[in-house]
Amino acid sequence: MATYEGKVFTEEQEALVVKSWTVMKKNAAELGLKFFLKIFEIAPSAKKLFSFLRDSNVPLEQNTKLKPHAMSVFVMTCESAVQLRKAGKVTVRESNLKKLGATHFKYGVVDEHFEVTKFALLETIKEAVPDMWSDEMKNAWGEAYDRLVAAIKIEMKACSQAA
Repeated sequence: MATYEGKVFTEEQEALVVKSWTVMKKNAAELGLKFFLKIFEIAPSAKKLFSFLRDSNVPLEQNTKLKPHAMSVFVMTCESAVQLRKAGKVTVRESNLKKLGATHFKYGVVDEHFEVTKFALLETIKEAVPDMWSDEMKNAWGEAYDRLVAAIKIEMKACSQAA
């Protein structure tokens, strides 16, 4: 079983994450964009963290680089959650953790950004699967997200020590 700081990612949590991801997967592009739009709604200053948004006057929904990036991040986050128990650790398919850590470090991502992102992720999932949503599902996704962030932060710390 996947353990992290004494907590176990249970079969029940895994089942909730897998069940909801199975439903959401077919709408990943749309949900990814909604996810990022929520982030920017909560924290407009977060746009500055993305080079392709900094000097853009195009509405976010129409930015040609945002949608693919948002989908990639959403899919990576959800796939990481789905694999968590089976793999026994955070796994990332599209890019490795070192690269994620280096990127987040380079652009100055801090704890508050991760908290806003977590809230936006949970709200996006809640809206995507309202009939399935429960406190247990919220906790399962929250736990999976926290583990992914912890793994990214380890790599960010390694970057800060190397700098």
